Amino acid sequence: MPALPTKPDTDLMKQVNRQFVTGVTVVTALDDNVPKGLAVNAFSSISLDPPTVMVCVQRTSSTHDCLFRTGHLAINILSTDQRDVVNCFAAKSEDKFRDIDWTPGPYGSPLIARSSAQMEAEIRERLQASTHTVFICRVVHASTTDSDPMVYRAGRFFDGGALPPLG
Repeated sequence: MPALPTKPDTDLMKQVNRQFVTGVTVVTALDDNVPKGLAVNAFSSISLDPPTVMVCVQRTSSTHDCLFRTGHLAINILSTDQRDVVNCFAAKSEDKFRDIDWTPGPYGSPLIARSSAQMEAEIRERLQASTHTVFICRVVHASTTDSDPMVYRAGRFFDGGALPPLG
């Protein structure tokens, strides 16, 4: 019987994940009326009917506990002209909203101006998955703009509206 392969190490998994193109989002919420947020690429639609999405957040993130306590969050899909926003929310900072233009959604979650799309969602489930929490959310508000989305691959950002179609 052949030997079973060893599990992939962290460096190999980083290389594998760099091959996957993702959208760029900032997940936000209010924590005692103080806006909190972080850049998240682990976002996905689960269902259109009812509209259900998920986001995964590392438990050591400074925003994690706020998300775990709150009932609603916002997912801001960043546009190509929001490099300043992604850089702000990818960094560690006490007040990430200091220079960010935002308005509260219908349930209070921060919706970031200039985003390609925004949604506010009610958190329905919190699942523990190793080092992360998976938040399963029902979308209660959504909007889009004409701005093209930013996409991310292999440590670089790209214009999601400039991707050439295959065939």
